[in-house]
Amino acid sequence: MTLAFVFPGQGAQTIGMGKALADAYPAAKAVFDEVDEALGESLSSLIWDGDIENLTLTQNAQPALMATSMAAMRALEAEGLDVTRAAFVAGHSLGEYSALAAAGALSVADTARLLRTRGQAMQSAVPVGEGAMAAILGLDLDAVRAVAEEAAQGEVCQAANDNDPTQVVVSGAKAAVERAAEIAKEKGAKRAVMLPVSAPFHCALMQPAADVMAEALAGVAIKAPAVPLVANVRAEAVTDPDLIRQLLVEQVTGSVRWRESVQYMVAQGVTEAWEIGAGKALSGMIRKIDRAVACSAVGTPEDVQKALQAGD
Repeated sequence: MTLAFVFPGQGAQTIGMGKALADAYPAAKAVFDEVDEALGESLSSLIWDGDIENLTLTQNAQPALMATSMAAMRALEAEGLDVTRAAFVAGHSLGEYSALAAAGALSVADTARLLRTRGQAMQSAVPVGEGAMAAILGLDLDAVRAVAEEAAQGEVCQAANDNDPTQVVVSGAKAAVERAAEIAKEKGAKRAVMLPVSAPFHCALMQPAADVMAEALAGVAIKAPAVPLVANVRAEAVTDPDLIRQLLVEQVTGSVRWRESVQYMVAQGVTEAWEIGAGKALSGMIRKIDRAVACSAVGTPEDVQKALQAGD
């Protein structure tokens, strides 16, 4: 079976994530230590014993989810199962950074610092309360794009995340997104759900954050990944470090083409996906995109043992 490693994005965070991995695997604990040192604070204390509202702040959630994914990756490696077992790596939004760290293109310390910068920049790009995001359920991408265009009325309103055939997220100015939610329901959407996010990610309003990330990424070493990355904004495999750098900047304002990314991997022969880190959200999306893909979550020592048996 051809395997892909996929890495979750924001929303998967929970208090205590990764703690069992750190207790069971010294290499997993070392990831959290490295992230703490890179950030100059004990993010691990917040992840394991902190307050969920504080952990959910974008600037904390992003490096925390990456640390948890990399702890799971190090646990797999400790058991002799490294990233080269996969044909591709891919991640949802911030998960793309986790994927690049897993594939050796970025160091864990650099990834932690980049994600802290990215979280702060995305949060400060739009004043709180001025932007919004909504999940449109039951309309396809073309239909949601038409809804967003109708709702914009001179404001920013874009299809931000094409998650699966049943869910597309719109992002932009709060009033425009609220209009989109109402128009979507009139056009036959099953539901339109305003999301509890602190900023309108993956739309043109994030341009100030993209500018910050262009500068931050220019100062970081990126190597060719050990296995190809299926990039969010291209929905195809990339390995060139300069192109990866460019696409990470484009990703801040661009759409997360997750449905197409999964379809691309399936077309290349992928039949199995392991979700590395916290939660099972991507597994749910992948099942809706292609039921033939076998999905497994790898976020605990027990999951690692199951993965080893599956990988034998």
